[in-house]
Amino acid sequence: MFAGLPRLVVDETGFLKKGTKSAGVARQYSGTAGRIENSQIGVFLAYAAAAGRTFIDRELYLPKAWTEDRQRCAEAGIGADVEFATKPALALTMITRALDAGVPAGWVAGDEVYGQHSGLRLTLEERGMAYVLAVPVNQHVIATIDARPADCRVDALSAAVPESDWRRQSAGTGANQHRSVVPEVLDDVVTQVITDGVGAPVGVVEQPLHRIR
Repeated sequence: MFAGLPRLVVDETGFLKKGTKSAGVARQYSGTAGRIENSQIGVFLAYAAAAGRTFIDRELYLPKAWTEDRQRCAEAGIGADVEFATKPALALTMITRALDAGVPAGWVAGDEVYGQHSGLRLTLEERGMAYVLAVPVNQHVIATIDARPADCRVDALSAAVPESDWRRQSAGTGANQHRSVVPEVLDDVVTQVITDGVGAPVGVVEQPLHRIR
C-alpha cells in the first residue's frame, strides 16, 4: 500500500518500577508486562525507512493522579506548566513536531490506542498525511449500506468480507502471544466508510482480536 515510503510509527511501552517517586509511576497497564503493574509509560515516535529505523522523539505519560498533585510533580522535577495529556495527544504532539521540522515521512502507523482517537486522524487528514491506524473491533463508523448512511461497527463490516479475501501478516511476538494483522483486506468495504460519527475519517485497518492465533 505504501511500500518503500518512510514512515512514522507511534507506540507506547512500560517501564516496571517498585517505588512511588519516579515521575508518572502508577499502577497501570504495561504492554511490557502484558498486565497492570506499577510502571511508567512512555510514548515513543520512531522513524522507519529502507535504510534503517530509529527513535526520534518521546513523551512521558503522566496519569491524572500526578498532574492533579502539583506538589508531587514538583518533587519529581515536573514543571508547573505540564498538564494532563492522553497518549494519543502526546503522539499527536510528537508527530506534529516531526512534520513541522520537515521529517520526510510518507505515512503514519500506530495501534488502536491511537487509531480510535478522532482528533489524531482528523489532524493527519488535514495535513494530507496518509496513515494506517488500527481501531478496536467495537469502533463505530458511518458506512453506506443500501445507498444510505448507517451507523455500524467495523467488525460487522469485516464480517461481510469472505475469509478467503483476508491476507494475514505477522506483527511479531507480543507480551502474551503471537500477533497477526490483516492489512489491505477491506478494500471493497473501506471505500464505503465515511466517518466515525464525529466527523473523523476512519482509514480502517481493523485490529482483528477475534482472529489472533
